[in-house]
Amino acid sequence: MSDQHKFVLDESKLPKAWYNINADLPVPPQPVLHPGTMEPVTPDFLGVLFPMNLIMQEISPERWIEIPEPVRDVYKLWRPTPMYRATRLEKALDTPAHIYYKYEGVSPVGSHKPNTAVPQAFFNKEAGTKALTTETGAGQWGSALAMACNFFGLDLEIYMVKVSYHQKPYRRIIMENFGANVYASPTDRTQFGKSVLAKDPNNNGSLGMAISEAVEVAATSNGAKKYSLGSVLGHVLMHQTVIGIESLQQMEMAGEYPDMVIGCAGGGSNFAGFTYPFLHKNFTEKKGTKVIAVEPASCPSLTKGKYTFDYGDTAAMAPIMKMYTLGHTFMPPGIHAGGLRYHGMAASVSAMVDHGDIEARAVQQLETFAAAVQFSKAEGIIPAPESSHAVCVAIQEALKCKRDGTKKVIAFNLSGHGHFDMTAYDDYHQGKLQDFEYPKAMVEEAMTHLPKVKL
Repeated sequence: MSDQHKFVLDESKLPKAWYNINADLPVPPQPVLHPGTMEPVTPDFLGVLFPMNLIMQEISPERWIEIPEPVRDVYKLWRPTPMYRATRLEKALDTPAHIYYKYEGVSPVGSHKPNTAVPQAFFNKEAGTKALTTETGAGQWGSALAMACNFFGLDLEIYMVKVSYHQKPYRRIIMENFGANVYASPTDRTQFGKSVLAKDPNNNGSLGMAISEAVEVAATSNGAKKYSLGSVLGHVLMHQTVIGIESLQQMEMAGEYPDMVIGCAGGGSNFAGFTYPFLHKNFTEKKGTKVIAVEPASCPSLTKGKYTFDYGDTAAMAPIMKMYTLGHTFMPPGIHAGGLRYHGMAASVSAMVDHGDIEARAVQQLETFAAAVQFSKAEGIIPAPESSHAVCVAIQEALKCKRDGTKKVIAFNLSGHGHFDMTAYDDYHQGKLQDFEYPKAMVEEAMTHLPKVKL
């Protein structure tokens, strides 16, 4: 084992291919269904929203998909990212566990999101796309796609969840700095947005609603605009696997291998990006690493949702997928981890949770902020509220090692920094934050609106 605390790969170690878990999934993939006909979607239907080169990645059975050189050139602005051993945190916790974290906050926009924003902008440009639409929750995805579209000369419209639009103005300014147009969703720019505002003019918005608006704009543009998604879909999760591929090399440098890997989960992209290469080792080399997905207790799709077919958005315009869902009409409480406020979960993550390959846990808002503050005091990095969910469970597991007297290797993905989340930290320190109970009645009501799928 190395005495180093920081593990840095040089540029020559930048991955040359993404890992596609389709090749190793222990359960067969479920069909993606048309929201109108309930029949399996065709490439033509998906082609209204996505360029064909990304659709082919979505359905590819190939284990490794080559990363184009122009994408790797942009990646080199911040990749490979560092991995740290959190020795100061270990000491503060007085734990025999060894804690490692992969730090994605060194990207230009401070999170893991550019790992897929850059290839999505590149492949759209290659396909002749001139403009993109998208949604964003906390603003990390919007910032990343705005930067990527700027690099590749694409116009961009962003529908930002209204509660986050007001909570996180600096993220909006970053998007506008890169040339994107940002709108607080729900808006009066779409038929769906108008219908929501007619019922509730003060609606705070949700990720599902913002997706509906962005999808509507792309679908009604007569091909002038394509839609880009920051999580959930297979090609998005695949682009993120540069995180885990680098992490495997860095754990080798450290002379250790993780007993458990942890990531926060909203739609599934940073979680999958970090953990899927370790799952690949579990599936192909019989490694026994425990894989833990951590979600907010107020929006607990994996731990309290139903594994069934549901729409990917609130307006029921996006394709139907089999996933853990709280119901596409479910309106999550306005927690500060805006990037985790999604009613569903990526199909592949859902399938492996159901199959028992991934363990799901839910944590409350106050305990995540307590963990984030403890981590920042030890390691000097203030985590994003989303990433703090992974920090929280890593600390819980390290304290369990202390109680049990066991020495385990714990690795987690610190998917972004919290520099634009100071309002949330201020609210926490001022005692203004609260825990939200699982809104059981609201979820039960939302479940009555699931699509009637017959397969």
